Amino acid sequence: MDAPSQQRILVGIDGSDSSKEALRTGDRIARALDVPLVALMFWQGPPLHEGWRTVDPDRPPAGSEEQLRSTLADVYGGDVPAHVHVELLHGRAAARLVEESENALMLVLGRRGHGGLRGSALGSVSNACIAHAHCPVLVVRH
Repeated sequence: MDAPSQQRILVGIDGSDSSKEALRTGDRIARALDVPLVALMFWQGPPLHEGWRTVDPDRPPAGSEEQLRSTLADVYGGDVPAHVHVELLHGRAAARLVEESENALMLVLGRRGHGGLRGSALGSVSNACIAHAHCPVLVVRH
């Protein structure tokens, strides 16, 4: 991707229904403002050994890229619009989203991702971004 621009909408995705709704909402906002939308999915380094084989710590774990493709297919079908940029990045989601938010008009997140407690109002990533992001944060309820 080119140099970061503050004229963009960021959306954190993790494959959950909540993040898919956040992507749909972020897309509507980006279209209305005529700015790019950047969808970010994150992965953390796996343990050094996964069973009997050695895992490359610089590559996303098996299934990450498929989860990203599946998420995009669920939201956009076969055609991801030209204004949508997608990245699969290494790191902890909350910390990286806060970092990326320095160059964004808005950060859009789902209320809860895959982890956390079912009864909690917000997930840990949403809570961290609300507290520390450098731009407005919209948390979308699914």
